[in-house]
Amino acid sequence: MDLTRRRLLKWTAFGLTAGAVPARLLAHSMSMPAGKMTGSALCKHAATEPVTLPPMLDPTRLKAFVDPLPIPSVMRATHGETLKIAMRETEQRLHRDLKPTRVWTYGGCMPGPTLEMTSGQRLRVEFPNDLPGKHFLPIDHNIHGAEKDQPEVRAIVHLHGGRTPTSSDGYPDDWYVPGKSRVYEYPNKQDAATLWYHDHAMGINRLNIYAGMFGLALLRDKHEASLNLPQGEQEIPLVLCDRLLTQDAQLYYPVSGQLDAPWVPEVFGNAVLVNGALLPYLDVQPRRYRFRVLNTANGRFFHLSLRGRRPFLQIGSDQGLLAAPVTQTNLLLAPGERVDLVIDFAELAGQSIELMNDALPVMQFHIRSGKANDTSQVPAKLRDVPRTAESSAVKTRLLTLDEYADCVAEPMLMLLDGKRWHEPVTERPKLGSTEIWSFVNLTEDTHPIHLHLVRFQVLDRRPFDINTWMDSKTVRYKGPAQVPPAHEQGWKDVVQVYPGMVTRIIATFDGYAGRYAWHCHLLEHEANEMMRPFEVVAG
Repeated sequence: MDLTRRRLLKWTAFGLTAGAVPARLLAHSMSMPAGKMTGSALCKHAATEPVTLPPMLDPTRLKAFVDPLPIPSVMRATHGETLKIAMRETEQRLHRDLKPTRVWTYGGCMPGPTLEMTSGQRLRVEFPNDLPGKHFLPIDHNIHGAEKDQPEVRAIVHLHGGRTPTSSDGYPDDWYVPGKSRVYEYPNKQDAATLWYHDHAMGINRLNIYAGMFGLALLRDKHEASLNLPQGEQEIPLVLCDRLLTQDAQLYYPVSGQLDAPWVPEVFGNAVLVNGALLPYLDVQPRRYRFRVLNTANGRFFHLSLRGRRPFLQIGSDQGLLAAPVTQTNLLLAPGERVDLVIDFAELAGQSIELMNDALPVMQFHIRSGKANDTSQVPAKLRDVPRTAESSAVKTRLLTLDEYADCVAEPMLMLLDGKRWHEPVTERPKLGSTEIWSFVNLTEDTHPIHLHLVRFQVLDRRPFDINTWMDSKTVRYKGPAQVPPAHEQGWKDVVQVYPGMVTRIIATFDGYAGRYAWHCHLLEHEANEMMRPFEVVAG
């Protein structure tokens, strides 16, 4: 069946290529609406050619909850030694009834091993690049950093959420090729938090992450350990992503229909994976469990709940514990975001319950019968999270999120503040200074914006008149500022920037001087110029 790019994106979000869309698949359409032109029209490429899809997997035909949830292995440096995690290609079975899938991994598994780190204790990790010399996913050589004269396979590791010197932060241009290796140093001078590591190579990290190059990193400290939260076997990572799978269980990455420009603006899969498994189950005791949840998808926002909207507690976000637990019945998790949850299964002894993404289950919990001796607790106060005073900011920056379309209103280019990656650095905060960054979203998408190096707090969101901005570059507000909900009032490193809103954050640029990146964490946007450098200057 031949499809244009727009129809391809619509159908592949459902995992279908023909026929009616079953109601039970509607939750797989969680795409944000495609943005229209917000700048001058671009005619970057010729008209789109038809795209022929391979036969695609229908996940609803697979028997659900037959595979136990895989738990990634744990790596920690107990005596200060250097850990070694090789990047390499392997095959991994995603479901009992599927053939093994070719993936690129850290340490031979997707997700890679979970790094266990302690606040204040330096960790060294060597990441050899043992990947093949040729990529198995479609590279767009028009994208900056992925030109034809660049090596086809490149990699660089970013510890997302880490307060890391620039030499080990995974700056996109600092990639290295197969056969090379690099040692990264993580000082871990920060509070306990749920971090993660992933590829960040300029121009192709959307492909490398899609291929499987990501893993969790848990940073612990004495304060968190003193709270008596669920731990050990009752602390479980849930690393979420979605992938397009063919009938023979291979990764399919959609293309535009232009042989010389295959980039597409968003990618949504027909299969949701949890720790690299499709529709797994987890046996639990009737007691409290702590879940570290991470969204590693290229573009999908996960709208998570327990079946029946059974309540649970959120105790943390990107950069660690909240001030107090927040009772939730559902949450929206953007790519790159993390949440720290506690679910009490005591009242469900002998039953099962599903974790849902909208109307679709992604995994199932099997609760054992009887009672469990649960000595864990969730304190009413988790930690102090003082709000950063706006008066402490020495500078306020107004930064636009821009999208440009081609002649037929297809998104072709995304920019931050109207600038491309290679243009001169314009954001140069002083080391130790506090700034307010106001993101003016001129697009119709919600963009998860991530800043390297720093943690920040969300101040507010406020609707504004886009037409006034386009006419005079003036912000005219249309309503009052909206204070972030309780679950967003902790420390963050990714913020959801809503369309038609000005979203303000406040950050102190402490830690290290040097050059870092800030970008949209929708990976296809990031790859096509929605990423900019900033430089923290000393003195």
